[in-house]
Amino acid sequence: MTTEQAIDQSGIRYQADESPPRFLAIGLGLQLAIVCIAGVVLTPSIVINAAGEGDPYLTWAVFAAVLICGITTIIQAVRVGRIGAGYVLLMGTSGAFIAVCITAIVEGGPAMLAVLVVISACFQFLLSARLALFRRILTQTVAGTVIMLIAVTVMPIIFDMFQDVPEGSAIEAGAVTASITVAVIVAVALKATGALRLWAPVIGVIAGSVVGGFYGLYDFGRIADAAWIGIPTTGWPGFDLEFGATFWTLLPAFVFVTLVGAIETIGDAVAIQKVSWRTRRAVDYQSVQGAVAADGLGNLLSGLVGTVPNTTYSTSVSVTELTGVGSRTVGVWIGVVFIALAFLPKALATIVAIPQPVAGGYLIVLLCMLFIVGMKIVIQDGITYQKGLIAGIAFWVGVGFQNNAIFPELLTGFAGGILQNGMTAGGLTAVVLTLFMELKLTRRSKIETDLHVKSLPALQDFIGGFARRSRLDDTMLFRLETAVEETVLTLIGDGEKAQQKRRLLLVARRDGNEAVLELVASASAGNLEDQISLLSDQPAESAIENEVSLRVLRHISSSVHHQRYHTTDVVTVHVRAPSARQAS
Repeated sequence: MTTEQAIDQSGIRYQADESPPRFLAIGLGLQLAIVCIAGVVLTPSIVINAAGEGDPYLTWAVFAAVLICGITTIIQAVRVGRIGAGYVLLMGTSGAFIAVCITAIVEGGPAMLAVLVVISACFQFLLSARLALFRRILTQTVAGTVIMLIAVTVMPIIFDMFQDVPEGSAIEAGAVTASITVAVIVAVALKATGALRLWAPVIGVIAGSVVGGFYGLYDFGRIADAAWIGIPTTGWPGFDLEFGATFWTLLPAFVFVTLVGAIETIGDAVAIQKVSWRTRRAVDYQSVQGAVAADGLGNLLSGLVGTVPNTTYSTSVSVTELTGVGSRTVGVWIGVVFIALAFLPKALATIVAIPQPVAGGYLIVLLCMLFIVGMKIVIQDGITYQKGLIAGIAFWVGVGFQNNAIFPELLTGFAGGILQNGMTAGGLTAVVLTLFMELKLTRRSKIETDLHVKSLPALQDFIGGFARRSRLDDTMLFRLETAVEETVLTLIGDGEKAQQKRRLLLVARRDGNEAVLELVASASAGNLEDQISLLSDQPAESAIENEVSLRVLRHISSSVHHQRYHTTDVVTVHVRAPSARQAS
């Protein structure tokens, strides 16, 4: 398949490791920064105004938020050590924190908020480092459901933006401006080809702004009043290190919302990988860990400078799918634009002055696409009854709480009102249901040994005992023994890696007419799931000697999944009992 054919089938013009023309990269970075900057500024504005703080702190918090978001967006793209995803993941202020941040400022002041944000960020670093331990709970079903609920959570705000027009404006001003924006974006995205499709969002925003200017919606006064270059000299709140009763009361809510935000980041990190490559790839969980670590770094820096927490913006996924450009270079330019805007109040005012109905029209297109991305994540490996039930219940619980339709008189004030956020409520529901499903699974058998060829006899004896206890026939026993042997040999790799001291944990359980084997080892070279996926696309005669094990494994198993973390490989093999025809 040629590159042009791959582009036509996938819609990806520039994948993550490719560099588009500089002008195009700058343009895409600029348009995404322009559209999202209002959201970055809006969250601290809502929090600080609602808490009754003055303009000095508001000015400082907005400046600091834009600056930190720019720095962490660049880190997400370039990946510094183990921090960063290596993909275009725009960082912005987190709406999920609005309720708890307002409570923190009201009850303890901005200095209390700063300390809570710093400490809760530490839990994200812990989650990133030990993500493998949470793999059974923070599944793709959970992540996909949270991604879908982002649209549910944000849509009410967007609909309000349609009517956010100056007093005295024509009654149809908001509706017409938003409709033109949506219509132009959709029309260009559907009908345009080549490079023109890349500019669908910015064309729509320009068209909407022109119409908004006709109705008097564009705020030219904000631009005139702003300075050209500047930095706030006051407003940093410092830290409240008394750790009194208020701190300990609020800390659990902050930690929980931080972990929910990490689930969103996990979903974004999985989703961005799906839309940044022309060919299907297994999820790189090292990249997911890096995304969560960068999220934690952003929150840590936000707390240190005294502003609200940040998180990944799922808009990045939608824009990547809409434009077909997943190049990391775009992420760098987004961060550069943010940093520049932080020191250019007049330029920042020019962007913030874009009419709210225009921004709402743009966002509604992106969120519709994001909802579909979430669905794809849930069903990408097949939809079982259990997955469907978890996703369905969690989604509608999130919708119910978001609309205050579930016992509002009892739960409105719970933990600072965090359950009023649909993403939080639905995400927690998905986690609890997933945990319950894991607890009800059949008893697991496990063995730990060195990852070495000499360990194979002990592993085969273990599998024999598991087969007898599970009442599996000789055909299934042969399949399980073969699956274990081929997976272990593949993980051991070449002779050089065989010299490394590594441990292996083998866990086996029965699930209906299947046996599930999970092999946990230290990191190895390459991704087993990727290799097997690629083998299925190659003609049989192209096989070479080191592919034989993978081919055998692919034919005796119903599915193989490889999750690679920084220090751990997790290979899950599902072996299904053969049909009567296969057995004969």
